[in-house]
Amino acid sequence: MVEQKYRAVPEVLDGSPITEVAQRYGVSRQSVYTWKAKYGAGGFEGLREVSRRPRTSPTRLPAEVVALVCEMRRSHSRWGARRIAYEIERAGTERAPSRATVHRILSRNGLVRPQEQQHRRRYKRWQRETPMHLWQLDLVGGIYLADGRECKMLTGIDDHSRLIVVAEVLAVPSGRAVADAFVRAMRIHGVPAEVLADNGKQFTGRYTRPRPAEVLFERVCRENGIGAKLTKPYSPTTTGEIERWHRTLRRELLDDCGPFASLEAAQAAISEWVHLFLARRPRRSRRGASHLVTATRSVAVSCFPGAERRCGLAGGAG
Repeated sequence: MVEQKYRAVPEVLDGSPITEVAQRYGVSRQSVYTWKAKYGAGGFEGLREVSRRPRTSPTRLPAEVVALVCEMRRSHSRWGARRIAYEIERAGTERAPSRATVHRILSRNGLVRPQEQQHRRRYKRWQRETPMHLWQLDLVGGIYLADGRECKMLTGIDDHSRLIVVAEVLAVPSGRAVADAFVRAMRIHGVPAEVLADNGKQFTGRYTRPRPAEVLFERVCRENGIGAKLTKPYSPTTTGEIERWHRTLRRELLDDCGPFASLEAAQAAISEWVHLFLARRPRRSRRGASHLVTATRSVAVSCFPGAERRCGLAGGAG
């Protein structure tokens, strides 16, 4: 285009009709008139292309925000763009960036690595419509004490609100200890309509030999009208929410803080972490609302199954 200008303008100045010059160079007559006017104002220098990029950008993020994004990523290497954007907005930072903007900042500064495409099997996602409809329960190990013992913990998550309803460390993961912890959780949060657990001996006597027998956990469920559901053997994705929470717990707490001085110290550390997790962790499916906010909203407007039994239990583990 620049070369066309330099050749077309002299032809016009030499007397060639503007219409013919425009046709010869494949441009409009208005373009030729514009080139001629620019030449008259500044000579051949006036024909040079001028950048249309604005000298200032009102939407450009301040350098302080860019630096904050990079610093948060370096300090918390496992935080992604969504988490960083959430934390900046939660802190009340003026002009908090969006998730996409945070990702661009991280990419420009070499703080993200492109992931290899993984072809994973797709699983059907499901979620109960109301809180207290279903609790997912599980036993997780890997909680080490200073004396060398490994403890297990009963964990439970509300399928709808993702509220952690129980996270109790057990000295011995017996059937009675699990049932006792389950009862204590119900006295705090209420009685769910259903529970979903794996086929561990603490949760079911279905596979007891020589004949099936009801275990204490099943008795507590039966006496309180709770539907006890079991996962299929070797199907960890059925309780995917609680399994994913276990990975987060291990990554953010257990991998760095153990072994604990005592069972009580382990319980205190886990309880504190759970409180912070529920209060601060954004939920993707709830537009960034924390688990505590989500649970409170849902319970406040829902007459969930089991509400009429909230104040007491029909049976116990004692």
